[in-house]
Amino acid sequence: MANTLDTQIIYCGDCLDQLRKLSDACIDLIYIDPPFNSNRNYEVFWGEGKEKRAFEDRHASTAAYIDFMRPRCVELARVLKPTGSFYYHCDWHASHYVKVMLDQILGENQFQNEIVWLRTSSHNDSRRGYGTLSDSLFFYTGTAGHTFNVQFQPYSDEYIKNNFRFKDETGRYYSSENLRSPNPRANLTYEYKGFKPHGNGWTVSREKMEQLDRDGRLIFPKTPEGRIRVKKYLDEMKGVPVGNVWTDIPQLSSQSSERLGYPTQKPLALLDRIINASSNPGDIVLDAFCGCGTAIVSAQNLKRRWIGIDVSPTACRVMAKRLRDDCRLIEGKDFVVRDLPRSEEQLRKIPPFEFENWAVIALGGIKNKVQVGDMGIDGKIYPAHSTPAAKKDALQFMDVWYPIQVKQKDKAGRPDIDSFEAAMMRENRAKGFFVSFAFSRDALTEIDAFFRREGRMIIPLTVREILDEEIAQKLA
Repeated sequence: MANTLDTQIIYCGDCLDQLRKLSDACIDLIYIDPPFNSNRNYEVFWGEGKEKRAFEDRHASTAAYIDFMRPRCVELARVLKPTGSFYYHCDWHASHYVKVMLDQILGENQFQNEIVWLRTSSHNDSRRGYGTLSDSLFFYTGTAGHTFNVQFQPYSDEYIKNNFRFKDETGRYYSSENLRSPNPRANLTYEYKGFKPHGNGWTVSREKMEQLDRDGRLIFPKTPEGRIRVKKYLDEMKGVPVGNVWTDIPQLSSQSSERLGYPTQKPLALLDRIINASSNPGDIVLDAFCGCGTAIVSAQNLKRRWIGIDVSPTACRVMAKRLRDDCRLIEGKDFVVRDLPRSEEQLRKIPPFEFENWAVIALGGIKNKVQVGDMGIDGKIYPAHSTPAAKKDALQFMDVWYPIQVKQKDKAGRPDIDSFEAAMMRENRAKGFFVSFAFSRDALTEIDAFFRREGRMIIPLTVREILDEEIAQKLA
């Protein structure tokens, strides 16, 4: 069934609807990171300093969240292969309730680990007591043998210093390990070059012992009563197997080159570890709340097939842009985005901030991080000739940008244009873009007068022009 499943697809919409269209047992690995209040409008996710999670009635909010997630997790369990793996990423808000729900749906015996991700080393959270420094990832598997590739992390400097203290004639550091078995090994009690294993026997066969000897790996004792030891070279060791406490992957900082401005964005290294551990190249990875698309970028980079779903049109466009920019994929050829709002009627119904996000991204702009009190500027377009002013922030350009104003109304009027003119004057911009469904005659007259009066150009763009992709010349 998996061979006929369409992949490399981003679906825009409620994952419950899309999951019901998938066949049983068709997915190898599922990762989800649903925001706590998942049925909220996606009006304010863009540019928040942190998620706004203050609820007057915590219990009611948690109950609503579990009620929202339960049917979606039932569908996720249905599409998971018996050999598949399921990761649910959550924080303190409802983690214990989530665990109970997943035990009921996936089965208590299918629970493998709670992974604790230390995402920050400090947090000013004293009003609740101890600072909240970690997230949880609940790891479940299907009912048959699941894929698991052990992951490793480097040894600490202290471990290397204490355990790899010897150096051979080529300068390679090594440790020496006793070859006598700690447990009875009756079939490995042979004598080798006059040395007996004593006690329980050797840890290796005669053939392996001879190979180690030919390779110069054996260290022979000075007396027959001593122990044969084997050299373990540091440069051949994989490292420390990763356990269920992950302290080596920090959250994204404000200076990170990965950072997109999405408040719940997770580091690529986190998803790389999960996908490497619980899938193989060619397997199918599903993220049903994929936000800015870190899981699908990781899956693409690691040569997995993937399916992404998100309710937010803006998130879907951000994912598409990220696949184009980071993975050098061609939309329509290497991947597709389906079910985005394609009509004026659909766009009239989405929340105002979501509409702003759609319009700004459709123009190739960057959304203003300020959601309230944006002073008449919803986004900025940076011309292709702009160059970064500093590496620490890829969005800090030289002073060459054009403002964007968006109004989700039937006709933008003269007062709307007047406000945008004031913003352009304040920011000393020579050119700006205004998006609406239509413009009144007074608005268009004022745009013309503003140019004749101030020499500053406002480009009016209708939603229909954007949908019909008739804006290239106006954006030039």
